[in-house]
Amino acid sequence: MPVSVLAVLTAFTLAACGTEPGSGAGSGDSGDGSGTVRTEPAVTGVHWTVSSLTVGGRRTTAPAGAHVEIGPEGKATGSLGCNRFTADVRVDGSAVTVGQGTTTEMACADDVQEFEDAMGRAFRGTLEAAVAVRGDARTLTLTTAQGDTIALHSERPAPLTGTAWKVSGLHSGGVASSLPDGTKDAARLTFGKDGTVEGNLGCNSFHGKAAVSGSTVTFGPLASTRKMCPGGPMELERALLDAMKGRTTYTIAHRTLSLTAEGGEGFDATAPSAR
Repeated sequence: MPVSVLAVLTAFTLAACGTEPGSGAGSGDSGDGSGTVRTEPAVTGVHWTVSSLTVGGRRTTAPAGAHVEIGPEGKATGSLGCNRFTADVRVDGSAVTVGQGTTTEMACADDVQEFEDAMGRAFRGTLEAAVAVRGDARTLTLTTAQGDTIALHSERPAPLTGTAWKVSGLHSGGVASSLPDGTKDAARLTFGKDGTVEGNLGCNSFHGKAAVSGSTVTFGPLASTRKMCPGGPMELERALLDAMKGRTTYTIAHRTLSLTAEGGEGFDATAPSAR
């Protein structure tokens, strides 16, 4: 289903904390004996992966790829697991007010859509932010006035090679679409440092050559198994084979890979959690 951008009535509310004088990441023991260090480092400029959402006491794990980034210029961007959003943010201490934003409108799997709807309802009004730091790991908890919570954590960027990329969406000519029915989590690929690529196309496993140079990947002929799969899996396989032909360009936005062939066919993929 094509992606369109529209104004959303739901205000996405995100939270940030200002650094206390003399404190920094890794200082300011909570004093609770747990060893967890609680500080107030700025959350701007951090790629926060959404871990879960708890509403009315019910906890739901976030879809792969759901994340939030708060820019110093007062913009919040991210993905709710399927659709992307942008919103204005006004920070006042630990409280953040977010104005009306925009979001893409792409068809999502039922469980992902349910999560996105719940996030839209939770990201409203004023939320209180609490940041916990343990070594290099940071977590952010946003709490609504009703006591619902959004849990997030920071993760390292994913490299192209050595990462088990899971295909999460398709695009053609700049228009994105969700995966065919019945193919969620079916397709994956891993680029080797030796110029190879291997994985599964949604139906058949495959391997071949993939020379990486700068922002391009040049694929050689790909060899695959010869199973016949009905419906969605075969549709996904054909789309991925069209995308992995010859010279392609790629970008990585933290832990999301986007690869596009010269003809405009391409796909998006996400890295597994680093935690």
